[in-house]
Amino acid sequence: MVTQKHPQRVLVTGGASGIGAAIAQRFMDDGNRVGILDHDDKALERLGRGASPPELLLLADVANMAEVERAFGRIDGEWSGLDVLCNNAGISIRSSFLETALSSWNTTLAVNLTGAFIVAQQAARRMATSSGGVIINTASVSGMVGMPGYAAYNVSKAGIIELTKTMALELAPTVRVNAVCPGYVLTPMQEAEYTESMLADCAASIPMRRLGTPREIAALVSYLASEEAAFVTGQSFIIDGGESAGGLASAL
Repeated sequence: MVTQKHPQRVLVTGGASGIGAAIAQRFMDDGNRVGILDHDDKALERLGRGASPPELLLLADVANMAEVERAFGRIDGEWSGLDVLCNNAGISIRSSFLETALSSWNTTLAVNLTGAFIVAQQAARRMATSSGGVIINTASVSGMVGMPGYAAYNVSKAGIIELTKTMALELAPTVRVNAVCPGYVLTPMQEAEYTESMLADCAASIPMRRLGTPREIAALVSYLASEEAAFVTGQSFIIDGGESAGGLASAL
């Protein structure tokens, strides 16, 4: 377990399910103050009724600047600042390149890339004028190699990687910025897009012979937010069970 000298104020976008939920839980388990920003009002309600809910539950669409600004206004009022942003919200729409509708393209980039920019800018403005902070963007191995059927998603995640590098250069030394690049991780979003046989084929193609878990991604995020990673910025960390080690993308 990575520990901190003092509890951190941590915001996780897309934190109501999947990888985001695991990240939020990891930070709570480590004794930090956690807020979740998500567009799913029902999921946020369920979290609020839980035995140990996050300290802040914020309903907002990351692609809507006005909603994000209102959410950060509440963060200002409740916390008077932010130490860590886990910029995790994202969507995926499976479609061949020739069949990808412009609306799907625009929606994917709006959430995955523009939304990440909007939230990161709000967080960075506060961190840069205080004692600093850490921003961790969720990218993907799909932003590094081609993957058929996901043109919009791939482009959005490639953009996240470049955004991470640029932010790291401009915001150093006050704010550290890194990205995590998961491969196949078993999440509700993954299960909604793939059949059981497709997931089995994915697992067979990975050197570790299985899909990753949200908790494993959360462990990497926890390290990157910690003081032990104080000299780490501007990097994108692949966590894919070795799938990309041979340089070949999945053909599924």
